[in-house]
Amino acid sequence: MRLLIVEDHDELAELIIGRLEQAGFPSDHVASAEDARLLIDGGDYAGLLLDLGLPDGDGIDLLEWLRGRNKTLPVLILTARSALRDRIAGLDAGADDYLGKPFATDELIARVRALMRRATAGGAATLTCGRLTYDAAARLAQVGDAPLSLSRREAQLLELLLRHRDKVVRKTQIETLFFGFGEEFSSNAVEVGVHRLRKRLDQLEAGVEVVTMRGVGYLLREQAA
Repeated sequence: MRLLIVEDHDELAELIIGRLEQAGFPSDHVASAEDARLLIDGGDYAGLLLDLGLPDGDGIDLLEWLRGRNKTLPVLILTARSALRDRIAGLDAGADDYLGKPFATDELIARVRALMRRATAGGAATLTCGRLTYDAAARLAQVGDAPLSLSRREAQLLELLLRHRDKVVRKTQIETLFFGFGEEFSSNAVEVGVHRLRKRLDQLEAGVEVVTMRGVGYLLREQAA
């Protein structure tokens, strides 16, 4: 569930990123509408936190561009424009939620959680394969009645693979999930993450396997009897 933050105030953006990371929401940050368009077109984000006063245009224009391309990316507007007419304009343009500045970061995190719950309501909240069950809302996994202890990245990887069960998830998708835009990482970081997840699943005999599709990515499926 990587989020994109479009905010031209760097100090505020750093504060938001830090709180989101603590809450389990990795994020990328850009300061302009142009950069946001590039990342939205090339990335796979779970949500967008959007400031309206951007140096190269109005955030409403970016939002209308987004909805005009039939993208259903959940959008939370974060702005100093708190008048009723501004809130109505933002929601009518396609925003899913609207939060005026200044705001409490705890409220921001609560709104992001609510936004993600609504975004995934159309999909399964509980994902299963073999003896494995994963509660996406609570981010809890178990095998049979035994809890499966996972790091944040392992849980994100497991959810991604489960949501694409029996389908190949490209390595680049996992890199996007694990790492931020422009962030440096080792060439075998994804392989290490997959190896650790496999080990945990095998230890509890989850009845699933993560298959390596060489040169492409990974596929999760139920183990044959």
